[in-house]
Amino acid sequence: MKFARPLLLTAFLMLLSLGFLLTRSDAQPNSVKQIAPGVWFREGDIQNEGHCNNTIIEMKDYLIVIDANFPSGARKVIEDAKKVSSKPVKFVFDTHHHGDHAYGNAVWTQMGAVTIAYQGVADEMKRYEPARWQSTMKQRKDVADMHSDHPEPPKQTFTDSPHVMTDGTRRVEFRFFGWAHTRGDGFVYLPADKVLCTGDAVVNGPYNYTADGNIGNWPKVVEAAMKLNVEHVLPGHGPSGGKDVLVGQRAFMIELHKAVAAAIKSGMKIEDLVKTQNGKQMAALQLPDSVKNWVSANTLPSQVKDAFNEITSQKPTGDLPH
Repeated sequence: MKFARPLLLTAFLMLLSLGFLLTRSDAQPNSVKQIAPGVWFREGDIQNEGHCNNTIIEMKDYLIVIDANFPSGARKVIEDAKKVSSKPVKFVFDTHHHGDHAYGNAVWTQMGAVTIAYQGVADEMKRYEPARWQSTMKQRKDVADMHSDHPEPPKQTFTDSPHVMTDGTRRVEFRFFGWAHTRGDGFVYLPADKVLCTGDAVVNGPYNYTADGNIGNWPKVVEAAMKLNVEHVLPGHGPSGGKDVLVGQRAFMIELHKAVAAAIKSGMKIEDLVKTQNGKQMAALQLPDSVKNWVSANTLPSQVKDAFNEITSQKPTGDLPH
């Protein structure tokens, strides 16, 4: 059975926000911690509020925030930004187009900030909106309360990589490495601080939504990011970490693709790989313990389906109808 892509994404986000995933003992939702001088990481409450993570970067006279979040998440980040600095938020960077990272755009622009993104983010919004926004309005009060029939796209876009912003005190590099989680995945690199903000191209936990992705190309994108001199990885979801988060995310996509490809080669069909028991879908394959941090029984079935469709059609799953 095929589902409309807006409903598929909404269902996946609801799966996370309703707490169906195991709570991570090291997760600290709604906490803000300093990663480097003038750089703070705020872990969003994905399980209860559906919020993504955010990073606050201090420049000489202003702040840059990574990801607009949902509207309710944006307001929480605004409150926390005021606690760490008296400087105004001047720029908000959308790492990609998904609602939990970009639907709060209008909250930020209404307070005077400029939303920016790689051009691919704006292109993805044109591709999928306003259908997803209107679907999400039915599920989320904070989106409905925006009283708009469509999301606000980023006010400024760029196509160069790296796209550099500096004020003489800090250099911020906005980078694009290719299609992984979405066609427009943006990274933010702070070379002096060895900090990398990844959006959902890299997550730290079982939070990978693959339906808009390119699973086969995903490891290559992470590999490109791994070439940077990085000590601190600030993912789109899950706790912050070191370069091991990049290594694990890359390995998960490789192992997922490899396991599904091997099953297809042995003659297995999708109904052999994803079974329904007592109304719940279950994946009939296991991935190595080395990537168990990224595996959940609740999300693996959809990831297996996406990998299966991508391999059998020889097209990125994001190019296929769902």
